[in-house]
Amino acid sequence: MFRSLGEPARLAILRHLALGEHKVVDLTAHLGLAQSTVSAHLACLRDCGLVTSRPQGRASLWSLSHSAPLLEVLAAAERLLAATGDAVALCPTYGEPADR
Repeated sequence: MFRSLGEPARLAILRHLALGEHKVVDLTAHLGLAQSTVSAHLACLRDCGLVTSRPQGRASLWSLSHSAPLLEVLAAAERLLAATGDAVALCPTYGEPADR
């Protein structure tokens, strides 16, 4: 699950779904990503149990499966990054390259 949250495009999709249900075409327009990319990310998020879909005509409407707990995790991650952001950025394994 945390691996799925580590991808910026998936986080952006989750942020949009936090606002309400969206079709893939809406997400592609908002995010500027290809339809196949958005669909692949949604499949990953669905497999992790974070999103769900329901049919509407020929399309599907996507939404968060467990919005309150998911938003709590994301808010906690933001608080932790606010407290440790410099340590994460300077981490020799996962931080930014030193030549930047």
